[in-house]
Amino acid sequence: MNYRHAYHAGNFADVLKHTVLLALIEALQAKPTPFAFVDTHAGSGCYALDSVEAGKTGEYKDGITRLLFPDMHGSHGKTEPLPPLLRRWLDAILRVPGNESGLKLYPGSPLQVANAMRANDSAQLCELHPEEATRLRDLFHHDHRVHVHQRNGYEALKALLPPKEKRGLVLIDPPYEAQEAEYRVIERALKGALQRWPTGVYAVWYPIKLRSQVQPFHRWLQHCGVRRVLRAELLVHPDDSPLRLNGSGMVILNAPWKLDEVLRDALRAMAPLLSQEHPAKWRLDWLLEDSAG
Repeated sequence: MNYRHAYHAGNFADVLKHTVLLALIEALQAKPTPFAFVDTHAGSGCYALDSVEAGKTGEYKDGITRLLFPDMHGSHGKTEPLPPLLRRWLDAILRVPGNESGLKLYPGSPLQVANAMRANDSAQLCELHPEEATRLRDLFHHDHRVHVHQRNGYEALKALLPPKEKRGLVLIDPPYEAQEAEYRVIERALKGALQRWPTGVYAVWYPIKLRSQVQPFHRWLQHCGVRRVLRAELLVHPDDSPLRLNGSGMVILNAPWKLDEVLRDALRAMAPLLSQEHPAKWRLDWLLEDSAG
């Protein structure tokens, strides 16, 4: 309960997570029928980059700021234009009220999705922490499409799935305060969710410190019963130290068709821009792929 995303908003992990999230929302919007979005760990929804918390870490400066000003961080002079997906993502963030004169606010996953949703789409946002949940309710009090639940997001899946729309996305993005034990909680939640809603799209964000901490989760995914699991990762440090966030990843269960093609150029472009003392590395591959398509 002591985690606050305000310290980390807009960092390199958010760049990966929210680029993937936009690609998923756009894939869902390829069909005219409405979709549901469920966020198990929603946070407060929006973060001020001039706050005390953001100022203590300055992590956004090595994250979204590098994409907004790529010429300042290119290793060989002027950089190439950003791929369309990254450009659309940055433009959406700069359209958030308060960012008219530059990046002042960083919208979390709930606000980014709500700003992209159509009139008949819906969002169910779960946040257990009282203060964060209050801020989340204040942010969306005017939006009838968005429903905030102050409760454990894993437990809420039992009540929220399947959604009435019968199609949509579940985002599982916990703070991993339980470290490796969090993966076992996620596995149990996914097992139950897939039993209730086997056709839903599930996106799970995870930190990368030591590679050995992530591998059992990936092995579990390969036997979880779905037919398509896409993995996207970005490493800004070698994955060999438990003392810092070396990278992050997203796994997408029931990944939309051709999502890998949509993401590839974005990952290839963000890696050099987000590199720190060593060149950043990225990975995009299928942990499971339905050969029949």
